[in-house]
Amino acid sequence: MMDKKIISPCISICKTEPITGYCYGCSRTNDEKNIWKEESTTNQWKEKNLIELKKRMTGWQLSTFEESYNYKLKEGVSLFKKKLLEKK
Repeated sequence: MMDKKIISPCISICKTEPITGYCYGCSRTNDEKNIWKEESTTNQWKEKNLIELKKRMTGWQLSTFEESYNYKLKEGVSLFKKKLLEKK
């Protein structure tokens, strides 16, 4: 039986906050971004990491992430990327 694919938390706002090392968009570290890309990474790890990422976020960052990630889950592209593509 095939596991359901867990969608990457990347919302196309890829800038790293220099003090914490967390991405402004998804709150992942560079190591976590690499782990997400590995084929051997389990859905269990990804689900736990998503919970951890949301715990790192507060205020506008959390609300922006939730809105864009939920849109990505439904439409296959983040809101930010959609707006970038519309400008082209």
